[in-house]
Amino acid sequence: MALEGKKLVMLAANDYEDLELWYPVIRLQEAGAQVIVTAAKPGTVMSKHGYPVEATVAFADVKTDQVDGVLIPGGWAPDGIRRHKEALDIVREMNRAGKLVAAICHAGWVLASAEILQGRTMTCVSAIKDDVIHAGAKYLDQPVVVDGNLITSRTPADLPQYMKAIVEFLSN
Repeated sequence: MALEGKKLVMLAANDYEDLELWYPVIRLQEAGAQVIVTAAKPGTVMSKHGYPVEATVAFADVKTDQVDGVLIPGGWAPDGIRRHKEALDIVREMNRAGKLVAAICHAGWVLASAEILQGRTMTCVSAIKDDVIHAGAKYLDQPVVVDGNLITSRTPADLPQYMKAIVEFLSN
């Protein structure tokens, strides 16, 4: 399998967009990667549409030196995720190490709060375009944008291109 031995964390909070969490988790598992769902505390996290996911690790307990990347789903979850210093620390540490930082839809809020967007090029749902621009990013309206270790996408409709870019990044 292409991603055998790769270990990733998916940040989660209530009101995540169902497809933006589950499609990446399943796609990465199919490719042989291990995906750990993490949240402010272990337990059940509910999607916007009432679909549960089990977070098995707290943000504070993620060992960034033991994982290959972080993924952040959209929906309203990013507004909750960015309120946790430990989640922002994960994003900052992954970025600093040149490891995968992947964000879709409203997840650009987490990147802005982690202060990693200055001079970067990215995309996101158009509703938060101004937020990422004010955080220092150059915004492009396209399905996926790859800027080094930062991979961003707009909406669930872009998930195939988003995941193709993530799998390609992790395969190198």
